[in-house]
Amino acid sequence: VSVGDYDIVKDVLGAEGEMHFWQVKMKPGKPLAFGILRGKKSVPILGLPGNPVSSMISFEIFARPAILTMLGKTKFTRPTMRALLQDDAENSADRRNFIRVRVEKRDGKFFARTTGEQGSGILTSLSKANGLLVMPEDVTLIRAGTEVEIQMLDWPEFE
Repeated sequence: VSVGDYDIVKDVLGAEGEMHFWQVKMKPGKPLAFGILRGKKSVPILGLPGNPVSSMISFEIFARPAILTMLGKTKFTRPTMRALLQDDAENSADRRNFIRVRVEKRDGKFFARTTGEQGSGILTSLSKANGLLVMPEDVTLIRAGTEVEIQMLDWPEFE
């Protein structure tokens, strides 16, 4: 889904069911649709954003837990860990920001470094990441040297 003129998901879902929402206050991933398609059975529809990074993060935050819940799973949250932030992290929008980071262990301590530019179409920011720093809507800056909580995407045993 997108916020552009060429996105037909909202129109189709509005005509064939009901749209519950089509935007969320997060970055990346603002265009995210959820609705119910009506027919012989009601089918939940989750429309992910078009940009690849937005789509992956939205999948992790919304789709994966929803799918696992529908499968009857009760444990589906990603592990978190505390790490010392090595770069400043900024949030310019009035929405939750998911900063891609790389967590490493050195001398018995965990460190998180941002993976470069954080645009929603920059795949390298995602391919280098093994975690997400979640910045709340009301936080505009986290300074390097701050201990932060990281939501891990990949959690190999750190030696």
